[in-house]
Amino acid sequence: MGTARPPAILCIGKNYADHAAELADPGTLKLPERPVLFLKNPASVIGNGAAIELPPVVHTDDRDPPIGVDYEGELAVILGSDARDVPEAQAREVIAAVACANDVSQRWWQWHGSGGQWCRGKSFDTFCPLGDPTPIRGIADLQDLLLTTRLNGEVVQQASTSTMIFSVARLISDLSQGTTLLAGSVILTGTPAGVGAGRKPPRFLRDGDVVEVEISGLGCLSNPVRNRG
Repeated sequence: MGTARPPAILCIGKNYADHAAELADPGTLKLPERPVLFLKNPASVIGNGAAIELPPVVHTDDRDPPIGVDYEGELAVILGSDARDVPEAQAREVIAAVACANDVSQRWWQWHGSGGQWCRGKSFDTFCPLGDPTPIRGIADLQDLLLTTRLNGEVVQQASTSTMIFSVARLISDLSQGTTLLAGSVILTGTPAGVGAGRKPPRFLRDGDVVEVEISGLGCLSNPVRNRG
């Protein structure tokens, strides 16, 4: 994918039950009945090897609570044609390629700094690393891929795409109802458990870290973390 900017980045939240559970307050977990959609700024895209940069605005140690920048390993789907009202059984036909992705998220801005809207905390420059695309013809089953995220070489996330709440086909069909999804758009399909905010104690990204997202058959996306400014 390099540094090319897609026309849109559509992202799905809470698409793995274990991730929804790790960030829910005790006794409040309710799994989504429909896909949870938010957007990332296309200008946030970077490629493999490029640095995830932490500008001054994302350092929130002086805020209450002092919540930082997190990783989210994900499967990315890249559309090969405009798509509207796609039947679930035909969803694969509009996919050009898939890739490893990291939905980098500044949690304070996501949860507290934008009136309950997630876009700001997800859209800072460099906050959407995308790996090189793998043509869809080379992938037998999108719901049978192993996703692994490593932080400084330690496995922090690992799950099969079979455990998604909403399959890739369901997501494309649902998002395209009455809405044209433009060719080249990227769909980030959700992250499994193991994010930094869900750890005890929490572990947020800091200068010098390296985050790797690997998906079976798609290679490995690796990005260092650097302070900026």
